[in-house]
Amino acid sequence: MKYLILFLIPVFSWAQTLSTKNKKAISLYVEADNFRVRGQFDQAVRLLKLAVEKDKKFEEAYYRLGQTYRGAEDLKNATDSFEKGLQLTPYPIKQKNYFYLLSENYLKQGQYDQAKTYTERFLAAERSDRQKIEQALLWQAQAKYGIEHKNENKGYRIKAMSDTVNAYPMQYFPTVTADGLSLIFTVRYGRAHDDNEDIFISQNINGKWQTPTSISENINTDYREGACSISADGRHLIFTICGPRGCDLFESKKEGEIWSKPKNLGPSVNSAGWEAQPSLSADGNELYFVSDRKGGMGGYDIWYSKKDSSGKWTRAKNLGKPINTAFDEIAPYIHTNNQNLYYASNGFPGFGGYDIFVSEKSDGQWQESQNLGAPLNDFQDQYSFAVTSEGTSAFYSREEGRNKSKIYEAFIPEALRVRRRGNVVKGFVLDADTKRKLKTSVELFDLQRNQKISSFTSDSVTGQYLIVIPGRSAYALHVAEPGYLFYSLHFNYEEKDQDQPIQIDIALQRIKKDATTVLNNIFFETNQFEINPKSFAELSEVVKFLSDNPAIKVEISGHTDNVGNENYNRQLSLKRAQSVVDYLITKGISPARLQQKGFGSTKPIKPNDTDENRQANRRIEFKVQ
Repeated sequence: MKYLILFLIPVFSWAQTLSTKNKKAISLYVEADNFRVRGQFDQAVRLLKLAVEKDKKFEEAYYRLGQTYRGAEDLKNATDSFEKGLQLTPYPIKQKNYFYLLSENYLKQGQYDQAKTYTERFLAAERSDRQKIEQALLWQAQAKYGIEHKNENKGYRIKAMSDTVNAYPMQYFPTVTADGLSLIFTVRYGRAHDDNEDIFISQNINGKWQTPTSISENINTDYREGACSISADGRHLIFTICGPRGCDLFESKKEGEIWSKPKNLGPSVNSAGWEAQPSLSADGNELYFVSDRKGGMGGYDIWYSKKDSSGKWTRAKNLGKPINTAFDEIAPYIHTNNQNLYYASNGFPGFGGYDIFVSEKSDGQWQESQNLGAPLNDFQDQYSFAVTSEGTSAFYSREEGRNKSKIYEAFIPEALRVRRRGNVVKGFVLDADTKRKLKTSVELFDLQRNQKISSFTSDSVTGQYLIVIPGRSAYALHVAEPGYLFYSLHFNYEEKDQDQPIQIDIALQRIKKDATTVLNNIFFETNQFEINPKSFAELSEVVKFLSDNPAIKVEISGHTDNVGNENYNRQLSLKRAQSVVDYLITKGISPARLQQKGFGSTKPIKPNDTDENRQANRRIEFKVQ
């Protein structure tokens, strides 16, 4: 694919003496090569055809004609020309080179039986060129895979996106926000390899993708911008800029509707080599990208970097086996669940060229990759598979002829969907009284591991936030801003995922007398008052709030549902409130600032008519005195 990697056509130095004595044929042959090396393939083909008309046994002209057709991506005519040249030469060294070229040509056309035959003939003839032998062995494995899977149909439903989106000669490397409402991709205005590239965005409004627009004048310049990754909330963009000094990764952040000027990610991520095609994890803490830098496993490899405790990117590391091979791995896409990595590779058995693979992380280790199968993968090159949060569909790009491409949407069969979805929660943070939008700190905790997994802020202009809850666990969301009571939410996805994004607007109360908030992540076993360890993340927020506001006194109150004896419920609620107070005292909060009360079921916040409502009524509240 010309816009991804510039493939160089091998030129072999064969015998000095040509197989023809026809001077006119030789003259045409030499003249044609002047056009071929400049990429003027039509003129070269015309001259080479005239050369073989002058001498139909001019073997070198057929070989050169095959090379020229390959350069023009006309594989059928290239193959026909190589076959004719092969029939004309008696020399084993020339035959061996034809075997090699025909192996690849047939594989790229999905003619697996012929590809297998020629790889076997080449491997039988070649004994010294280890690089070509390794390549031919891979082609042989791919030809066998193609034969074995030629009737495969995994059940994908694939369609090209509308001409509204596919409005340019070339568009590729799509990525999608976690809520599935923004599609960002690279546009090339022309079909030449060095034509300008920019980043465009299309919005999904009422189920219909809108006309793409340039993402920002601050991002798109006279340089070539493309191959980007958007954060889960759509406010942090990492993308590629290619200029006179090569390609590096940059970032831009969005406040309101304004994207900041791009900033180079620096030497921990970028190198003297080529960096491109980034993918940012939903929590914003891991970055995957492609590089040909030194220290890799061969060709293009996938590398990754993590943020340290100060929020800086650490020195990038090679992802290693089983992801990378001695060949090329490109276009990584880390799913919002942070467990599934999709990428394209030409280094594994498959249908030939670049196929889409997926690897799943288990116990912190990437597992063997799975070919996603046909008809998604075929003998042509596939790239950039961006899977939606719910895992039911994906966007990717495919070639549509020479230097032309479109973005497609693939609906993924049930058996190949992610086992863990990315659960999306979004909304606005605002002042409870004035309704003014607020920029606040937002943190997500995994309560099972008692670990903070992401930290970010709501938009300073719109107050908007979006988080991705990455998998099966119980989670706490904490929202804090100086001058306001902190706010917490609880999400229990231990047993099931959420099918649709959840909209929750968060109204923060200013710190004032009688301001109250519910501690949604304080847990007790049934009929018990000992604090469950899953509560510690929430209690740490309470300690921090009281430490930051030393003049405040608070009432900690316990509440139950209306099931059972009311006197018992009142005593249980008081003991639970007392447990919270005792914990705060152990963390250095003065007892004089704390008061505990137990109200039993006398102050419900919802009717006690469903299990869900009764669970809401079983709570610990925090009130400013």
